[in-house]
Amino acid sequence: MKMVAANGAEIPSLGFGTYGMSRENMLRTIPAALSTGFRHIDTAQIYRNEQEVGECVQASGLDRADLFLTTKVWVANYAKGAFAASVDDSLRKLRTDYIDLLLLHWPYPNLPLGDQIAGLNATVKAGKVRHIGVSNFNRQLLAEAVRLSEAPIVTNQFEYHPYLNQRLLIDECRRLGVSVTAYCGMAVGRVFDDPVLLAIAGRRAKTVAQIVLRWLIQQDGVVALSRTTNPARIPANLDVFGFELSPEEMRAISRLATSDSRIVSPTGLSPAWDPTPALAA
Repeated sequence: MKMVAANGAEIPSLGFGTYGMSRENMLRTIPAALSTGFRHIDTAQIYRNEQEVGECVQASGLDRADLFLTTKVWVANYAKGAFAASVDDSLRKLRTDYIDLLLLHWPYPNLPLGDQIAGLNATVKAGKVRHIGVSNFNRQLLAEAVRLSEAPIVTNQFEYHPYLNQRLLIDECRRLGVSVTAYCGMAVGRVFDDPVLLAIAGRRAKTVAQIVLRWLIQQDGVVALSRTTNPARIPANLDVFGFELSPEEMRAISRLATSDSRIVSPTGLSPAWDPTPALAA
């Protein structure tokens, strides 16, 4: 699998996402993902399925060194007294003695960002975490996080799909040497009926999901999260490294971006988002 290098980290460019998955779905899909070849699993404290990730990883028999586990600290655990304890709980549930990548899940204005970043750095110093990053940070917050952190910030995980032009934020990530981890790549199913994507998929005898995932990982410094509760779709979703989209196809997909296409923007957590304008046809 292609790896994405970012500030000293080597991150598998395709991860298996677990947002919103029940225990039943986790126990069915994680073993299938691991046996198919996924080695990067993304979870979070608030997903309440770290335990299932740990169970499935342990049962897989795979060497821990061959896996890349990402989890995220929830905002309620950012306070100094709770941060370290929450990470210890994540380690216990994941059945591992270290986390490959630990993220702040959302910006949290009720606590100084410096304190939040200090919590991340403490986990690295304690040997519990290899790399740290953030999620859902805008350009200003990302630059501030990089400035405040002793350990390198290696990724910013945020919503990114063909309809949401995140060029300004992506450019800032690249300027800072930070990778992009794209979630919600299928735009909650909107991509599957798109005529442009259907045409490209048809010409190449690929699925629309394969085309979108390829469009994401073909961009410099971008990691994509693939998510499905149907094990039958997992092999195709992983099979995106044997072809390349043409420059014209890449541009055609990027031009699908429209204004007001953000899907994930929870009140009380979302920052002042960077502009995501529509692209000219």
